[in-house]
Amino acid sequence: MEQISNCPVCQNNIFEKYLEVQDYTVSDKKFQIVVCKSCNFKFTNPRPNQNEIGEYYKAESYISHSNTSKGLIAKIYHSVRKYTLKRKINLINRLYPQRGKLLDVGCGTGMFLNEARGNGWKVNGIEPDSGARQIAEEINKSTIKTEILSSFQNEKFNIITMWHVLEHVHLLNETVDWLKERIMEDGSIIIAVPNHESKDAEIYQAQWAAYDVPRHLYHFSQKSIKQLFEQKGFRLEETLPMKFDSFYVSMLSTKYQTGKINYLKAFMDGLKSNFDAGNNDGNYSSLIYIFKKN
Repeated sequence: MEQISNCPVCQNNIFEKYLEVQDYTVSDKKFQIVVCKSCNFKFTNPRPNQNEIGEYYKAESYISHSNTSKGLIAKIYHSVRKYTLKRKINLINRLYPQRGKLLDVGCGTGMFLNEARGNGWKVNGIEPDSGARQIAEEINKSTIKTEILSSFQNEKFNIITMWHVLEHVHLLNETVDWLKERIMEDGSIIIAVPNHESKDAEIYQAQWAAYDVPRHLYHFSQKSIKQLFEQKGFRLEETLPMKFDSFYVSMLSTKYQTGKINYLKAFMDGLKSNFDAGNNDGNYSSLIYIFKKN
């Protein structure tokens, strides 16, 4: 375990305890989320170090890495993924209609890369998990890199995507610096992360599945991710909702509460979360942020 002594966003060193959350996926251990007293950024602290964290991904239920279709949640995940893949492709095609060079950081089993390649993009991927990487390489018939900061040192891309990945990286500031070096001057960085200010996070509190400790090292709000990227020389161009996430996260959250999924409650809470976000400040369960260089 390692202790973070400075806030990754503002570098302040005064934190207080925010929430104790259990790892329901692998270890059943409890982890502390702290909040920075200066900028209000929330992060898991202490946390497993880079050598330890791999043990916390070893579960077949970690669907993005295993591609398992066992169980109703996995089947729902795969059905929704087919739809969201199309939306992701439409987004990158809108941002860069010429179909240039795409890098997907944390590409998992490579489904998004495969769809993009079929749409005329020249694709590259990075995936640390060996099992997921092997599937991605088989699907895309290409080599997937294993580590972020040492990869593509002399290359630049028109689009770089991180779909629910930034909250996992240990070296947060170094990763944002690396993104800035790798993106073309007119390129776009697409970041999707959970939003702890959503209504479903408020409903489920410590059982909110998108805290996903200790795999999620950081817990972003709209303010904190904007601050992080702006101080690195980016500007926020657009914020888009991921409306399906409230339902999926609520399903897992009800399971964490009682040991069994309450589909009706999850559906109603998902609706409530999306309705609240749509009528107030856009605080959906997960959000897509599109950044460009200043």
